[in-house]
Order: sequence, then C-alpha cells, then structure tokens
Amino acid sequence: MSDRMTIGQLYPSKIYPVSKSSSQRVSQGEQKSGSFEQLLQDNMLKFSNHAMKRLEQRGIEIKQEQMASISNAVNQAAAKGSKESLILFKDMALIVNVPNRTVVTAMDGNSMKDNVFTQIDSAVIIS
Repeated sequence: MSDRMTIGQLYPSKIYPVSKSSSQRVSQGEQKSGSFEQLLQDNMLKFSNHAMKRLEQRGIEIKQEQMASISNAVNQAAAKGSKESLILFKDMALIVNVPNRTVVTAMDGNSMKDNVFTQIDSAVIIS
C-alpha cells in the first residue's frame, strides 16, 4: 500500500458551494460530475520542489499574466498529446510534465546557453 501525498496540496473530500446558507450541500450528482474547484485544480499549473528551488536560485519571477501564457502553452502541448514539453518564454525555459500540469525545472536565459534539452517530446515557444 503506497498512497502518495503531496505536501501543500491537501483538499477536502467534499466540496460545498459558497452560499448564504452553509447548510445547503452539493447533491451527489453534482459532486460526481465535477465542481468548479475540481475543474480549477485540474487546470492549475503546479511547480515541483525542484522547480521552485531553481526559480529561487536563478532569480526568476513569474507574474500572473505570464502564468496565463504558460498555462495556455501547456494546454496547446496537451492538445497535441505531449507528455514532457519544453516551454520557451522570453528569457526563460520551463520543462513541464504535461499530463500532471507540473513544472519540473526552470532556467533563465544565461542557464539555457549551450544546454541540450533531453527527455522532452515537444517544445512550445511563447512570443
């Protein structure tokens, strides 16, 4: 039995709608078909611990509007059936596990020079 738990990503097993009356609950059918929070979590871009360390070490800051562009690039890669994708955006490169929507590592412009990217099956260039 090897249940995996990701630190910092604990979610309640039942999701309730926000309403004036907290006694109202989501019906069984609505819970099974999916909720807004589940849809949001499925489409949210995550960062691995390794990627977070690289962003910090290399002084890379990703702004809200940049996150939207990167998320769109991941969507494009997913539409083509990609598994591991290189996302090139301005002066940074991100390797993303597309099915999990997880950034695995990140590099700035200086770190990209003279590097070979391996174990990717696609590249998306954001202009």
